[in-house]
Amino acid sequence: MKLLTQILSLLIIILLISCAKQSTPMGGDKDETPPKLVSVKPINESTNVSPQTIELEFDEFIKIDNPNKQIIITPKIKKDEMVVTAIKNKVVIKLNQDLEENTTYVFNFQKSIQDITESNPAENLKLVFSTGDKIDSLKFSGKVSYVFPPKDKFMKDVLVGLYEKNDTTDVLTAPPYYIAATDSSGNFEITNIKAGDYRAYAWFDSNNSLKAEEKSEPYAFYGDTITIDKDVENINFMLSKADISDLKINRSSTIGENFDIVLSKFPTDITIEHEDLGKKLFYRQNEKNIRFYHTEIRNDSIKTRVSLKDSVGFKLDTLIYLTFEESERNKEKLETTTNSGSNFLKNIKAEYTFNKPITDINLDSLYIKFDTASTIQIKKEWIYLKDSANYTKLLMDIPILDTLPNTTYTIYAADSTFKDVEGLYNEKKVEASYKKLNPETLVTSLDVVVDTEFRPLLIQLLDKSGKVIKEVLKEDTNKHSFTDFEAGTYNLRVIFDENKNKRWDPSNMRQNRQAEKVFYYKNPTDITSMDIIIKGGWTNDIVVLTSNSTEKTSEENIEQDKTEEIIPDTEENELLRR
Repeated sequence: MKLLTQILSLLIIILLISCAKQSTPMGGDKDETPPKLVSVKPINESTNVSPQTIELEFDEFIKIDNPNKQIIITPKIKKDEMVVTAIKNKVVIKLNQDLEENTTYVFNFQKSIQDITESNPAENLKLVFSTGDKIDSLKFSGKVSYVFPPKDKFMKDVLVGLYEKNDTTDVLTAPPYYIAATDSSGNFEITNIKAGDYRAYAWFDSNNSLKAEEKSEPYAFYGDTITIDKDVENINFMLSKADISDLKINRSSTIGENFDIVLSKFPTDITIEHEDLGKKLFYRQNEKNIRFYHTEIRNDSIKTRVSLKDSVGFKLDTLIYLTFEESERNKEKLETTTNSGSNFLKNIKAEYTFNKPITDINLDSLYIKFDTASTIQIKKEWIYLKDSANYTKLLMDIPILDTLPNTTYTIYAADSTFKDVEGLYNEKKVEASYKKLNPETLVTSLDVVVDTEFRPLLIQLLDKSGKVIKEVLKEDTNKHSFTDFEAGTYNLRVIFDENKNKRWDPSNMRQNRQAEKVFYYKNPTDITSMDIIIKGGWTNDIVVLTSNSTEKTSEENIEQDKTEEIIPDTEENELLRR
């Protein structure tokens, strides 16, 4: 009897523990039902309220996920003072700050509120109220895209913001007054806007700072002030990186027997003016560092003009005294990289990059090997500098006779073939291989028409990795035929080369200059695909559509809004029940 009593007592204890423990029920169908809102304080679309606390009650236990990032509040408030807690089936938000008078506030909860069982987020959860006697109802909407589409086709962490016209901050310095996140396709809508004049921006916010980091995060801006006195629609932003920080010299000093200039950012153009340049004075660029070498001067200095330009067009023009001193510091070894692995049809296009300027080449130890024992001696006239002032970039244009076999050709440079400005040689042999293509297997032609009147056009053919295979600048026509390349899958890109420098240029917000426009060919039967599948021996015709023929730019949409009445959408979409 005593044993039976003990067993019954143990079972009761186990049962009580099981009942007390909160857990997900075992078995049964997976819970896919999102939590439903039961009540909210203040009531949605209330007027003349200025709450210090907001409460939301749901039909089940819930949790809160990253509220500082997920909950988007417009106009902006001090989020670092806000405290959000989830207790059983309630979310309580303590604002801990005063709200502006006569202002409509929108709390967009996105996917921040979830049930505790399967993390199903509450759907379309938005709270709107006004501290004044009316609810502002104007909208600002459109789409955000990337100038250069990322691998991930789904948009994430991209925001759009409106700053009041007289606000001295912008997207690079502070969060906006109104803000909204795009959906996965890049569409955005800012609602409940007060009539007024604004400046508009879009940006990728990877660190949740609610502003763009100019050195690392792509962003876009609308060039003019936007007057919002009715709904503004179909605004397009194109995101790209643009570092508009000052171009300056951070440091300059002697390094061993050489002289270094360390810049604040990467220069795209370098011009050095001195009578010894290319004779006794040489330089190399390594990211933000420019190193000068002189073959004769020691313990003395020379006055040199240095002119620099960065990607956004900022310039730096200055006179510098380059100092060269005696030093026992070990010299940097000569290193070489090549474009080994490239293919060719008639001429080998070899590229050699050195970590230091080259002053001499021993042609006797530079030749081509093929078919085991066959060789071709490389001639001086086949070798030239990519830039006449930069002795670190060497090109070779080597003709291969049609009668020679379609095989792999290896440019062989024995040790001590290349001599650098400091008198050092390459210590090891350098080999670079290039495959000769069979013309019978190549694409006959890819005929391109760009649907635009703009000139000049920089047309680029890219492989699947994004590498430019072929490119051409067209100044007088919108047509071009790419020939003699391997079959495969490609993309085609067109750049409106406004300044004719044969490259794409980013925006400059300080100068109110937009980035150069970029357009990709899109499959007419599937606009989500940019792939061009080309077979050997075929001729292909494609048309690249630009915004001039497919959609209006932001500026054009605003101009249309000034002349055409937009009929507002009167259908209510109440996301919170009173």
